Parts: sequence; C-alpha cells; structure tokens
Amino acid sequence: MPIKIPNDLPAFRTLEKERIFVIPDDRAAHQDIRALKIAILNLMPDKITTETQLLRLLSNTPLHVDIDLIQMSSHTSKNTSQEHMLAFYKTFDEVKDNRYDGLIITGAPVEQLEFEEVDYWDELCRVMEWSKTNVFSTIHICWGAQAGLYYHYGIPKHMLDQKMFGNFKHHIDVPESMILKGFGDVFHCPHSRHTEVRQEDIEKVPQLTIVALSNEAGVHLVCDKAERQYFLFGHWEYDRETLAGEYFRDKEKGLDIQLPYNYFPDDDPSKTPVFNWSCSANLLYSNWLNYCVYQRTPYDLSNIQPLRED
Repeated sequence: MPIKIPNDLPAFRTLEKERIFVIPDDRAAHQDIRALKIAILNLMPDKITTETQLLRLLSNTPLHVDIDLIQMSSHTSKNTSQEHMLAFYKTFDEVKDNRYDGLIITGAPVEQLEFEEVDYWDELCRVMEWSKTNVFSTIHICWGAQAGLYYHYGIPKHMLDQKMFGNFKHHIDVPESMILKGFGDVFHCPHSRHTEVRQEDIEKVPQLTIVALSNEAGVHLVCDKAERQYFLFGHWEYDRETLAGEYFRDKEKGLDIQLPYNYFPDDDPSKTPVFNWSCSANLLYSNWLNYCVYQRTPYDLSNIQPLRED
C-alpha cells in the first residue's frame, strides 16, 4: 500500500524519484479504491498445482485481488479433470470483452515444438494481441515468455544441448526496475527448460530491456520500455519440491535427466532441497501488483491505453 504524506514534505520528491510508492494527501483524500482484476491463462498440465502456486504469491499483499482463471478452448487438458475446468475456468471467448489490470501467461511443456505446431497457438496469439488493448500489465512465464517475445517482437527460441534444470544465481542489470524493488544484488530462482532465448537477440530490439541475468542460466527477466510487459524465464512460483518432483518423475520414466543444479544439498537427492527463492518470489509478485499495476492502472479500466510496440 502507498504511504500518504504531505505534497510539500521534502521527502516526497526524494521518495518519488526513488520510485517509492508515495501518494500526496490531496490525491488520497479523493482516491477511489477497487479490487484489482487479474487473469491467469494457465497452460501448465497440472493446473491445480500451478494455480495454487500463483495464487499463493498473489495473495501476499493487502490489496484486494479478483482472479479469473482462463483456459484454451482449442486444447483439452489431459491432467486436470473436466469437472475442475468447467467449475473454475473460463474460455477466452468468455472474457475477451473484459479488461484487466494484470494478466499472467504461464509456461507450458511444449517448448520442443515449433510455436506454430502447438495446437492452441492461434488462440494464444489472439490472447496476446488482445492483451495489448485490454490488459495494463502482463507477466509471461518460461515458455509463455518465449512465446510472448516471439509473437510481439519476432525473437526466436533455441534448443539447448542440455536441459536448463536447477536453482540458479542471478544478478540485476537494471537496479531501478520497479518489479525488482527491494531485491539484493544477487538472488536465486529455479529454471526448468530445454530451450532458451539469447541475450544477443533481445539486445537487437530497442523496445526491450534485459533486467536480470544469470551467468549459468542466461537471460532471466526482460521488460518492454513502458514496463507493462514482463518476460520471466525462471519459475518463481515453484515450491520447494517442484524440481524434485520433475527429477524423480523423469528418472522413473527412464529418461536421461541430470540432477537439478545447486538444489539438493551435496547433490544428494535423498536430502531436503534448498528453498532459497521464496522471499524473492513473494517480493517480485507483490512489487508487480503494487508498483507495476495498482499505482499505474487507471481506476476506470476502459481508459487503459493500448500498448505500443514501436
């Protein structure tokens, strides 16, 4: 929530320059308050786990947040019951006339396919185009980030020789970024992907800024110049045991899967995994809701200005 202080207090200008959320007392006296409207397009196979992880992070704020869960009508979920989908999810056609403060597009286990080979690609493109006019701020996660950069900016993805799998150290390149406010110089975040988007390809696009990177895992966080689109290549939402679950699942299937990097103490899978990204994950999502959405979205969502990509 903002801190309300007098307009002429010397600290006001200083904090405002530091992008601390301050609100002048004359504005506060006439401020309208409403719930934030956030949509989650859940493309992950285990939808209940992913929705729980994301909702846990979105709830870590005093702001009132209303959630719409969205599914692709051009794809039938094989890992989540149709009863659950019918009870709690809406199709894009059911929400396309709505406007939202924020949208989250999750990852999906389709990264080894070409984008156009994904059965719901055309529908996803409709969602991403719609987001430019009907959503103020969008977070794209992992494959969702690759899809977003490809659709909006023509940036390709590339296959990795080995799966990027583990808990990696990152550093911040843009310390004034709103979404990383309060972060230290170094933070950890898990990755689990077979493909990458390369730094040199992103740097060719003047509309984009690389905010954070990892020496081992590469580009981690990208945003547009207006700081309305965010592309996250790690999985902040993962629980302590998520990477372990992926590792043991693939081992049982007889797949060639390496131990997650920097995850099990002493690289011993019988030991409890290290969980050192929780604080950063909560801070990132509360920053997004607070700084990137709440204090920037118009009260009347019909006044959202279309996103410019030029």
